[in-house]
Amino acid sequence: MSAASADGPTRGEPGGEGRDLPVASRSAPSGWLRIRETLPGSLAWLLGSIPVALLLLAWFGVTAGAIPEERLISPTILPSPREVLASFPQLWFERALTRNLAVSFGRVLAGFVLALVVSFPLGVLMGSFTKVKAAFTPLTVFGAYLPIPTLVPLTLSLFGTGELQKVVFLALAFGVYLVPLFVAAVDTVDDTYLKTAYTLGASRAQAVAKVLLPISWPDIYQAMRLGFGVGWSYILLAEMVDIGHGLGGIIITSQRRGPREHIYLVLLIIVAVAFLTDKLWQAVGRWLFPYREHER
Repeated sequence: MSAASADGPTRGEPGGEGRDLPVASRSAPSGWLRIRETLPGSLAWLLGSIPVALLLLAWFGVTAGAIPEERLISPTILPSPREVLASFPQLWFERALTRNLAVSFGRVLAGFVLALVVSFPLGVLMGSFTKVKAAFTPLTVFGAYLPIPTLVPLTLSLFGTGELQKVVFLALAFGVYLVPLFVAAVDTVDDTYLKTAYTLGASRAQAVAKVLLPISWPDIYQAMRLGFGVGWSYILLAEMVDIGHGLGGIIITSQRRGPREHIYLVLLIIVAVAFLTDKLWQAVGRWLFPYREHER
């Protein structure tokens, strides 16, 4: 008897029809472009900077010229990068950039908190209880397909043109985005944890508070992090009426009266602030859930 047959029949031998021979592992295809490869940080930064550099070169190219007639695009439509940067002192000192930025940030924060007051308990209840989910799913589906700009005239008719309208509009935009993410975070908790809790005598309230919420907290936090950026996407819509303080007011005023450079400068500032706040959310998330960061 051979050494191979001493351990039992193999495929091709009597009684070995049900056994599989080990299959040799095959490495992923080699080459410069591979699927789901791990990149060093320096290479990731280099690749990410290429599209940005190309965009800046295109911007310089279409706005090059000493006089407007020499440019491909008129400076009244698209100023050059140098002109945009040169207008920063005027934006900072004459148009109170920091004060308007603080006003816009306060509106985003207030709308986010108001949305959490409603969307967080609703999302947890929908993710925990099937009947609650069935009752509110039509509303969430309706909100998912509702164009957010259509909420501007609705909130104007209900809350006027003051500060409350801006906060409520942002809260609605946040809520439409956050509720499905909260539901998904709770709904994806494995049933094994619930069965174990019930076996140990946990009540429904304990199952939600001691099992579903603790396990889903990392995903809930990630949903909050992603959702906070939504407010910066809609801040201009919130501030387009009753123009006063705020970054949106600067953009609308610059569009009507000039200078046009401030439009692009404020847009860059909004992107920078949103990016920095997202990094702050990420840092806090690493501190709160270090094991989740390790899993990634």
